[in-house]
Order: sequence, then C-alpha cells, then structure tokens
Amino acid sequence: MKVVLLAGGFGTRISEESQFKPKPMIEIGGMPILWHIMKVYAHYGFNEFIICAGYKQQVIKQWFSDYFLYTSDVTFDFTNGNELIIHNKRAEPWKITVVDTGLNTQTGGRVKKIKDYIGNETFMLTYGDAVGDIDMKALLAFHTQHGKIGTVSVYNFSQNKGVLDICPDGTVGSFREKSDLDGDLINIGFMVFEPELFDYIDGDDTVFEKEPMNRLVQQQQLVAHVHRGYWQCMDTLREKQSLEKLWSCGEAPWKVWE
Repeated sequence: MKVVLLAGGFGTRISEESQFKPKPMIEIGGMPILWHIMKVYAHYGFNEFIICAGYKQQVIKQWFSDYFLYTSDVTFDFTNGNELIIHNKRAEPWKITVVDTGLNTQTGGRVKKIKDYIGNETFMLTYGDAVGDIDMKALLAFHTQHGKIGTVSVYNFSQNKGVLDICPDGTVGSFREKSDLDGDLINIGFMVFEPELFDYIDGDDTVFEKEPMNRLVQQQQLVAHVHRGYWQCMDTLREKQSLEKLWSCGEAPWKVWE
C-alpha cells in the first residue's frame, strides 16, 4: 500500500528555517521530520511513498538522492581516480516517488496530481509536518471495517483536565476524569482513502480540507479513528525545539522503530 505525503507548502509559520528548505525537511535530531514520519509508517510495513513536493522540491529530491551519504561511512579516495567507497551501507527498504506538484497548488490539487501513481488502490495520506505514535495497522483495519471512502485520525488536543457535568439549574451533576471525546477533536492528518477520493477534487485550486472533506461528510463517507497516544505538529520554532529536546533526551514517543 502506498503512503502519500503532502510536502509542498511554504511553511510560513516557521519561516526561520523554511526560508532555506521545505518545512518537511527541517531536521529533528539531524534527520528531516519527513524521515521520522516515514520511519513510523515503515515500522508497520508500509515502505512505498509518494511525496507531493512543491516549494524547493529539489531539496527533497537531492536529499534522497544522497541518502546513503547521510547514513553510511564513506571514503573519498582521490589517489585512485576519485573513487567513492561506501562502508556499512544502511539503506531503508523504501521505494520513493517525489512528484513536483507545483509551487502554488493547493493541498487538494497536490493529491489530484498523484492519481496516476496510486491507480485503483486504497492509499494512506498525511502531512509532512507532524509526528505521532500512530498504529498504522490499527488505523487501516478500522478503515477497512467501516467500508467508507475516507478515514481520518483525530486527537483530543485541548482537554486535559477533569470534567464537570453541569445540570440545567447550575448544580454539578458529576465530576470525572477527561475522556478522549472531551474537548476539541482535531484532524491530525494520518488518513486512509479509497481511490474514489479523486472524484471529489476538482483541480489545482481545491483545498483538500474544505470542499472534498465537506462533501465526504455530507455523504456520510468519512469516519474518525480516535488516536489515544502521542501526536505533535511542528508549526513553529518553539514546537521544533520541543521535538528536538525529546529526541536528544531519548524520550521521543513517536520513535516506535528500533
């Protein structure tokens, strides 16, 4: 099964670094956050990726082209015809297609442009700027069970306190610990779709999170899978530094791989 990664935006809210590289290529622990996301999918056996690139898309292509240089010890032997010797080559079992989906294309348009690479198959879709300990196999099983066109992972990002149930007259009916359905459930971007999704996207100007998703909701073709573990986006420099700290301390919850 193919995994589609949206990695073409400008990343303006973290412009301190995105002015030099695409947001998904901003590093956590010396490796792009895109790599961290792919490692989570690969842990569950999903090793074929389609990257929807756009802004500074050449940076993504160049990084994967030189991937073995970043992950292996190398010897540059200039005494023997500029020979390059690779030691202890550590390659991932990945197949990666990087597609230039355009500089100003909206998210829906980017998805539409990779239709031919998907074919008539179920596929996974996510953004290239957030990590989590998502159980991808459980997510896929949930999607298959419900038989809808789309499944989105949702997360309770705001409610983390005890909850009061208030009666109409103002008295407290009960006090309880929060549940996963209290507070605001947000779409955290780890999704599964059937190929019928492409019929819901008009063109380059289509914002995926608006018209296509709203139509799926109206037709009752979208289900939500509640994620109860860790999730964090990287929209700001502060969030990037927080993720970096977790990684450097060996406490990164999204590192589900060995």
